[in-house]
Amino acid sequence: MNDTLTIFAVNFIVTIGIIFLIVVAALLITAFILYQNDKKQTAQTIRRNYPLLGRFRYLFEHLGEFFRQYFFAMDREELPFNRAQRSWVYRAAKNVDNTIAFGSTRDLRRPGTYFFLNCPFPTLSEDSAQSQPSRIGPYCEHPYDAPSFFNISGMSYGALSAPAVQALSHGAAKAGCWMNTGEGGLSPFHLEGGCDLVYQIGTAKYGVRDANGQLSEEKLREKAAIQQVRMFELKLSQGAKPGKGGILPAEKVSKAIAEIRGIPEGKASISPNRHADIATIDDLLDTVARIRRVTGKPCGFKLVLGTIDWLDQFCEAVNNRGIESAPDFITLDSSDGGTGAAPMPLMDNVGLPVRESLPILVNKLHQHELRERIRVIVSGKMINPSDVAAAICIGADFVVSARGFMFSLGCIQALQCNKNTCPTGITTHDPDLQRGLVPEVKAERVAHFHNNLVHEVETIAHSCGVTEPRQLKRHHAAIVIDGGSSVPLNIIYPEH
Repeated sequence: MNDTLTIFAVNFIVTIGIIFLIVVAALLITAFILYQNDKKQTAQTIRRNYPLLGRFRYLFEHLGEFFRQYFFAMDREELPFNRAQRSWVYRAAKNVDNTIAFGSTRDLRRPGTYFFLNCPFPTLSEDSAQSQPSRIGPYCEHPYDAPSFFNISGMSYGALSAPAVQALSHGAAKAGCWMNTGEGGLSPFHLEGGCDLVYQIGTAKYGVRDANGQLSEEKLREKAAIQQVRMFELKLSQGAKPGKGGILPAEKVSKAIAEIRGIPEGKASISPNRHADIATIDDLLDTVARIRRVTGKPCGFKLVLGTIDWLDQFCEAVNNRGIESAPDFITLDSSDGGTGAAPMPLMDNVGLPVRESLPILVNKLHQHELRERIRVIVSGKMINPSDVAAAICIGADFVVSARGFMFSLGCIQALQCNKNTCPTGITTHDPDLQRGLVPEVKAERVAHFHNNLVHEVETIAHSCGVTEPRQLKRHHAAIVIDGGSSVPLNIIYPEH
């Protein structure tokens, strides 16, 4: 018996030794081949001057963005969203305790920081009120009484995976908020949860286009006949890439996506940089009126503000036509917006941020007596209660978020949205990566995130002495300016 065990042990050790030698030999051969290739190639100087070793530079460069997130960046440093912002969403989505201890980690002297000006006699819990529905499209055949001031912004099926869209659809229904389809058309996954939907019409007019790519009234009626579709949004531009259309890589254009959008399968889908049939303010108003007439439902448009001189001409054109001709809403995106793929110069440097553009738009509507007629929806990096409350103070009727709800689905800000390699299954069509995203579980988290954010915005409102968030005004908040002091918003952005 002992001899058998000894022989087995010796054979096992010899086998392991042989395997080890084979592995070492294979690694040495591979290293030699890579060394020779690096030495001879001419594309990369580092690899040519430092064969084999130079490869680690590119490896560390790739891994750096992931290591920074977990090991090196402080809680309030990372961009586009820091760890503190993301952690609040994660806790809210899981519906766990979201309190903190010992003091704020935020630099309260940093310009741009919001303070809410609490009153000496806050609203008692028994005197508080839930946010009431707000009507959009009073002159429409089918106006929409939107129940929530916080909703899901436009994200297309195609840019998002099927499980992600399913989770958002079911979560929005549970939360009682709307979901914007994004410019990629209406998929069965959007409809699955039974939530209210805003159908976005992008520059390529996916899903409502004819054979020539023009707006089809027949397809508009078809979409409007779906009860869940409550509004139509004409997208002129979006925050991350104003002046450039949507980008969907070829590997994401599956048969199902091609059918939904009305485009060829397996080919990259690049939307035009603007609507070819909308070149003037009159064209814009004509198109809004046409969509509203055909569908019988509210119609507005989405844009990023850059130049602002045209706003007076726009408002004058609306008043000349009559107040019923106004768009039912304007969705104001900002340079803070995100997307799956955009050129860096557009992402970084084109368009105004929301804290500048929102008061400009609201003031212009006030000046021309259109503020009560046109609802203002705002988007752009608002995923925490303070940013949502500040937007309402400045004048927004509604706030919409895309990336906030992506975090509620489990997004870890891996910055892989444009590569079909999203590790959380949200922006990929790789079935192996999608497997981890279980719609039934994530739908609950979507609803929890919405409900907890709304609750905390209501808490801010009560601290300021009003009964519900839509009563917040500019004098209820201040913003830190250069030098570290704060100034009330009604002084920085006086209402005209």
